Amino acid sequence: MISAKAVPGLPEIRAGDDLAELLRPFVSDGDVLCLAHKIVSKAEGRVVSLADVVPSDEARRIAGEHHKDARQVQAVLDESEEVVRNERGVLIARTRHGFVCANAGVDASNAAPGTLVLLPLDPDASARRIRAALGKRAAVVVTDSFGRAWRHGQADVAIGIAGLQPLDDWRGRQDSAGNDLRATWIAVADQVAAAADLVRRKDSREPAVVISGLADHVADEDGPGARAIVRPRDEDLFP
Repeated sequence: MISAKAVPGLPEIRAGDDLAELLRPFVSDGDVLCLAHKIVSKAEGRVVSLADVVPSDEARRIAGEHHKDARQVQAVLDESEEVVRNERGVLIARTRHGFVCANAGVDASNAAPGTLVLLPLDPDASARRIRAALGKRAAVVVTDSFGRAWRHGQADVAIGIAGLQPLDDWRGRQDSAGNDLRATWIAVADQVAAAADLVRRKDSREPAVVISGLADHVADEDGPGARAIVRPRDEDLFP
């Protein structure tokens, strides 16, 4: 049986806080610890003050088109490898990590007034550090909410992984009717991230969720991380 439970009572996370120390009492061997990226980013000091952001001419142009704060637009541009789409007031960017998402993951929600939270520099490395510090045979998944092409709403996905099999490849195997499977590739880590988001509210201040019952997917090694999920650009049919 799979169960998910949000960790209660965590303090407001600040730069330098030890997440593993705070969460170790709630995690057992075989568990998957899912962390909203904001607490990882805050602990790593990945927070920027709008007062320190100097907008470029491009940022001012985009902001003027969409009635946005030019400093926020500049923060998005600073975190972007490429702006994929700028339309209808939405900036879709490709981050340095290879993620394609709105505003390059830059977010003002659950942040102090006048500040923005950025994605961790290397979410996979963040997950590995936290896992090592936990000292348990548990997996760590760093999550963020992404929109989805062709569908309304957002769902949490894995942007950093340590100790969890990110994909379960059924290609070359057969289904229950004996048909050859050619495209079935289960996004285990993304489904774990989405499940974690179902047991916490966006206003509950519960950024950590422990999922039990997935020990078969928890590995001794850290594994390839979330980079294994990111589709290479040469396979992107919708650039």
